[in-house]
Amino acid sequence: RRGRDLPRRRGGEPFVEVDWDEALDLLGAELQRVRTTWGNGAIFAGSYGWASAGTFHNPQAQMSRFLNLIGGFTWRVNSYSHAAAEVVLPHVATSFFNLLGNHTSFEQLARHGRLMIAFGGLPTKNQQVQYGGTYRHLAEGGLRSVLDAGVRVLSVSPQRGDAPHSPSTEWLPIRPGTDIALILGLCHTLVSEGLHNTEFLQRYCFGVAEFIESLQGCDATWAAAITGVPAERIVAIARDLAAGPSLVNAAWALQRAEHGEHVYWATLALAALLGHIGTPGGGVGFGYGSENRVGSAEGGVSAATLPVGRNPVTSFIPVSRISELLESDGGTITYDGGEWPLPETRLMYWAGGNPFHHHQDLNRLVAAWQRPECVVVHEQVWNPLARHADIVLPVTTSLEREDFGGPPLTGAAVAMHRLVPPPGHARDDHAIFAALAERFDLREAFTEGLDTTGWVRRLWEETRVRTRQASGAELAPFEEFWARGVAEVPRPALPRVLLADFRADPQRHRLSSPSGRIELHSATLKAFGLPPTPCWQEPTEWLGAPLAERFPLHMLSNQPASKLHSQLDFGRTSLAKKVAGREPIHLHPEDAAARAIMDGDVVEVFNDRGSCLAGAMVTDGLMAGVVVMSTGAWYDPIEPGVPGSMCRHGNVNVLTSARPTSKLSQGPAAQSCLVQVRRWEAAVPAVEAFDPPRFVPPPGR
Repeated sequence: RRGRDLPRRRGGEPFVEVDWDEALDLLGAELQRVRTTWGNGAIFAGSYGWASAGTFHNPQAQMSRFLNLIGGFTWRVNSYSHAAAEVVLPHVATSFFNLLGNHTSFEQLARHGRLMIAFGGLPTKNQQVQYGGTYRHLAEGGLRSVLDAGVRVLSVSPQRGDAPHSPSTEWLPIRPGTDIALILGLCHTLVSEGLHNTEFLQRYCFGVAEFIESLQGCDATWAAAITGVPAERIVAIARDLAAGPSLVNAAWALQRAEHGEHVYWATLALAALLGHIGTPGGGVGFGYGSENRVGSAEGGVSAATLPVGRNPVTSFIPVSRISELLESDGGTITYDGGEWPLPETRLMYWAGGNPFHHHQDLNRLVAAWQRPECVVVHEQVWNPLARHADIVLPVTTSLEREDFGGPPLTGAAVAMHRLVPPPGHARDDHAIFAALAERFDLREAFTEGLDTTGWVRRLWEETRVRTRQASGAELAPFEEFWARGVAEVPRPALPRVLLADFRADPQRHRLSSPSGRIELHSATLKAFGLPPTPCWQEPTEWLGAPLAERFPLHMLSNQPASKLHSQLDFGRTSLAKKVAGREPIHLHPEDAAARAIMDGDVVEVFNDRGSCLAGAMVTDGLMAGVVVMSTGAWYDPIEPGVPGSMCRHGNVNVLTSARPTSKLSQGPAAQSCLVQVRRWEAAVPAVEAFDPPRFVPPPGR
């Protein structure tokens, strides 16, 4: 059924099984119809997710290469993990990714450190994973070495478990979403007591006077009223930070909230006032505890990537604005100081990732998802994304194909030999796109005459050259590497200290901000109509908001410990962590008692955006007034394809808001979310998330 506004129940309709040739003929014809009728900008292919652990079989690269050959597509920019940081930091310092790969190593912090204040904590479960896969698990042991060396860690978080248990660790509870107020209170104390490093500020920063002026009224008493942290404690922390080498770290989760850009900017400002940036025992961090490579002392390969060609289409969206794109009939969106068009989307192509896991306000997404004329998905399992598609093509997993991985900063590249043959009729993404390209007479252009082994060999040889040029490390030729299964990379000769070169020579190693320095006042952001200094702006949803009278619990949606995002939610490890077969929700004993909720009860979690069932876990390891549900439960509405239907499995994103962080980055703001919880008294519906979909015979057969 074609037409954007025809009635549909995508997500609730049955499927028809066809053979590969028929499926690819249908898909080729639909791609041709859309690009001919509406132009290539009507194809949205913003596939998103953690990259395949393999270099060649990265599905986003394979898809981009094919679609660029047939005229391009509308894309997406930034990431759900750190969109706000990606946009704001280049304006006030340097690229987020430049910082990410150069954090001061745990070894340096253990040797020279004294105190780390960790806004958002240092959750060790997040340290097990990273983009592109992991060779050595470094971060948990690295953090333990810092604690064992006696470096104190102050974990600022609503949850005790956001930092490892240690005599060196102290938990400082704080109301969710108020970290920036605490940071500004600390900054005010440093300035008012003359504890700020004026020499560092003068040499390395821009807009210092304007920032200090903006701190008027942001004293410890003001911050205490917002954060729940006592004023005298704020003053004591500021003095402690100024007493010697201190590192200020902000977790990625903090910028996934309304006004999230400002908490990262304020973190940078606090570190600048302390003056320890560029030293081996202090400075600033953006993601210790968020990913395995942050704090690594290891070397890494400079992996080649599949060439994707040029995309002639210029339209794009910020990553978390899918609903706005699908709802649009040709409007615009504000992003990074500009107004950008939103094309009318007729076809969506998804290869890699699961928006029904990582997108916010799923009921709004389900409604918007009905509008495209065709949705195409490559999937390995019948997850919620596959159920909401029109054409589902079965693809292989990394165990069923050949490739190599080059995990950043974990010391090696890994040969990924095929362990088992593909099940059933599954094909890898490259084979699928090669067959599609043939229908456009572009197979040779897509494959360049190479099979999978030829491409893997070619990309490995390019990786050898790139790695030699980047670090001088010499990787083994392909045959030797493939036989051994791993290629180790030497550690860098010089230990990593973030921004050490900038501290040594701020002229020679200028930052990418307009002034070349750390900007505590930004003329660029002021010209965008945004606050020119880091500041507290009251979120729409937090415990101090009027809305808290109706929804009195602040819900945090963190990363699960039992799986990577939503992957393998049906696996034994994930299932073993569920409560009553559903995603757990953690409640403080006071909040549970007020609602007559006991451990193991099935509860309903709800707000104006939607509702879901969850399994209660009562714990004193978090603040009263705060509940925590991990992301990753497969979306399982009682009425599939119907917006507003209750999720019986516990997908937290039926509750989170699609409201952006701000008009600067339009990043996701999932952590700004108020809910209510009540004990479920009715019959508990069975979870059907892992049941196969309904199939019907082809018409006329």
